Amino acid sequence: MEAKFTAPTKALIVLAAMVIVLAGIKTASSIVVPFLLSIFIAMACTPIIQWATRYKIPKGLSIVLVILLIVVFGFMLAGLVGQSMNEFSLKLPQYKVQLTEQFSWIAAQLANFNIVIDKDQLFSYLDPGMAMGMATNFLSSLSGVLTNFLLILLTVIFMLFEADSVPKKVHIALDDPQMKMRQVDKVLSSVKNYLAIKTVVSLGTGLIIGGWLYFLGLDHFMLWAVLAFLFNFIPNIGSIIAAVPAVLLATVQLSLPEAGLVAAGYIVVNTVMGNVIEPKYMGRGLGLSTLVVFLSLIFWGWLLGTVGMLLSVPLTMIVKIALESRDETLWLALLLADDKVDLSTAKPIDGDDTNA
Repeated sequence: MEAKFTAPTKALIVLAAMVIVLAGIKTASSIVVPFLLSIFIAMACTPIIQWATRYKIPKGLSIVLVILLIVVFGFMLAGLVGQSMNEFSLKLPQYKVQLTEQFSWIAAQLANFNIVIDKDQLFSYLDPGMAMGMATNFLSSLSGVLTNFLLILLTVIFMLFEADSVPKKVHIALDDPQMKMRQVDKVLSSVKNYLAIKTVVSLGTGLIIGGWLYFLGLDHFMLWAVLAFLFNFIPNIGSIIAAVPAVLLATVQLSLPEAGLVAAGYIVVNTVMGNVIEPKYMGRGLGLSTLVVFLSLIFWGWLLGTVGMLLSVPLTMIVKIALESRDETLWLALLLADDKVDLSTAKPIDGDDTNA
């Protein structure tokens, strides 16, 4: 006889199962993180392979070229950033002292306008060098992932070679292949579209920021350009965090007016890229509310660390699309959606809805 559960009991069982699954993922994060990173890198490279196939380039050759490009770019980037980080770390104590002096001067100027700030108390709560060291700490946390570079690279290669056969296997494995394959296609299409566009936009952001800082003569401009590229994947607050250490260094090394130019450059580039270029090619957008995007950043960052922060949006998109596929979980998908969703016509994904 089949057991019947009340709605509260079902909710408790689902919640308990989620807690167990999340605890398992967090415990096994050293394995899960490289695997997830491999999946998303493979998905980001798939459009390049497909483009090469249209021009009659053999699949094996196109995969080898893409992997070589990744390896060469990775080693060049690691060399440039490693050198900049070493130089930055050596000068960091000097930067902290100079930055403290700059803050003291600003406090003295404010005192002339009867705005009194207790410098000692301010520095006890706010370490001026903390924001500057944030960049080094972030890149250092990524180095743990890069130690698995060979494993990630090999996984990506095998995934690219078997990318065409995966849909066929899923077709055979699923009970209702036609409907579920449309859902899988929707997930893959949404994530590939997001990753491709976000990567291009982030690369453009990093190049422009790096060129602007080089023009202004700021030290370690390559390091700040890489940070701008990486942090652009983090929604809402990423571009702000990336700008803070560069602006503070400009205040120390250059002057307050030039630090203002650095800040203005970040604001202009991120405004144009984030509000003009990216939405133009994203189409309807992510379909996620701003609050959900921010909360997903915190959640995935807690669960998977730095890589979880970088992949927070595509991971949340996958969860949302999966929730849309069933009547029982549609209400959760609606909670994750932005304010453009039509609640009166909301329904589970059917065969005709393939938009991201």
